[in-house]
Amino acid sequence: MTGPPVTRGADGGAGDDGAGDAKASGAEAEAAAGGEHEDEGGGGLRGPAAVVASVLDQAAAGLTNILVLILAARVSTAAGFAQFSMVYLVFTVTLGLFMSYVGQALVLVREAREAACRSALAFTVPASLVAAAVLAATGLWLGGGTGRALTALGAVLPVVLLQDAVRYCFSLLRRPHHALASDGLRLLATVGLLAAQPDGADAARLILAWGAAALPSLAVAALLLRRVLRTRGSTGSGTGTGTGAGTRAYLRRGHLGRRFVVEFAVGNGSSQLAVLALGLVGTPLAVGALRGASALFGPLNVFFGAANAFGPPLLTRLGGGGRAVTRATLLLGVALAATGGAWAGLWLLLPDGWGRQVLGDTWPAVAALLPATGTQYLLMGFGVSALLTLRVLSPRETLPVQVVFSLLSVALLFTGFALGGAAGAAWGLAAGSGLKAAASWLRVRKTA
Repeated sequence: MTGPPVTRGADGGAGDDGAGDAKASGAEAEAAAGGEHEDEGGGGLRGPAAVVASVLDQAAAGLTNILVLILAARVSTAAGFAQFSMVYLVFTVTLGLFMSYVGQALVLVREAREAACRSALAFTVPASLVAAAVLAATGLWLGGGTGRALTALGAVLPVVLLQDAVRYCFSLLRRPHHALASDGLRLLATVGLLAAQPDGADAARLILAWGAAALPSLAVAALLLRRVLRTRGSTGSGTGTGTGAGTRAYLRRGHLGRRFVVEFAVGNGSSQLAVLALGLVGTPLAVGALRGASALFGPLNVFFGAANAFGPPLLTRLGGGGRAVTRATLLLGVALAATGGAWAGLWLLLPDGWGRQVLGDTWPAVAALLPATGTQYLLMGFGVSALLTLRVLSPRETLPVQVVFSLLSVALLFTGFALGGAAGAAWGLAAGSGLKAAASWLRVRKTA
């Protein structure tokens, strides 16, 4: 629920300076761009049809993530939305770690794809149950509204993780139209269930409604996947997952997912955990305001995700070497930054009453953050394009930038909060995004 996908079911979050909501996998993007790999199962989409299905799937998933926060804010009190935001942020990090470990390695498989999907699903079921039990137990120990919401998250976590694992299988099997059917149904169910909740609904109830909305999507996805998978030998030479060893491959020391977990943790996860920590050591209302502001910029996360998913296979086909790639990504950065600035201006000019219709009682706190969050997303446009350039020209250069400047963003977040509350924290994140973009383009200049 969006290079390979980074997260699922997350809207990017305040401080996420990565790919945003990239839902199309690297394998899916390569097929959409006209990759040469054989479609083992038959019936997979290729060419323009795959591009359209993949973009629509990203749009459906991204819109779902935006509407989850907006609808929760509309029916909640400011305090209730703060609790919901903190627990939903726990889910965001859990999902990012989980699917970095399982999904990103899965989509790199080139042989015995059906066997790889079966192994991934077989691992996801028990692993998600363990994670759910930990969250539920933690919620019972904490108590209160946040504890009840965390326990509710534990109750629905296996459903949402399994639905996302099935999506990665569709990406691997070149069936973005099946992923679109699943995510489209989830969008409708999520909007329907959350919109039906009464005013003042607590965070636990909203979490349960959001999780229940994934059940019809999971059922449809399972039926579609069952038709695709067929019994085959399990001696493929897939990359990363080692499909012949089944679930044991995910526990091996050399499993490729461990590298992706590190990249997520130092890239997206560190800033998201910092925002969560802000609610624990500071005030949950600050988390609600930051998450509400990031929800308004959710459409930009879809653009960032599309750039990362479809950019590499398209850029590698450019002639002219590194200079041609750099020119293309620089133009992309200008376009993304201009879009971010225009979107921020639109919300700043919006009448106050309209903003309350969107976010309810949370709007005044979010409106105060719009200049800082708008600046952050403008700068993120340049940062995403620079990291995309490095990913194509020199992939090893991206991890040092992510490590150093993600940690710097965390430090700026807390420094800003200490100096100016939630608004200061938002400006700290904007400063971190700007420094990461500048450092990334300096590395591009040296590389190209």
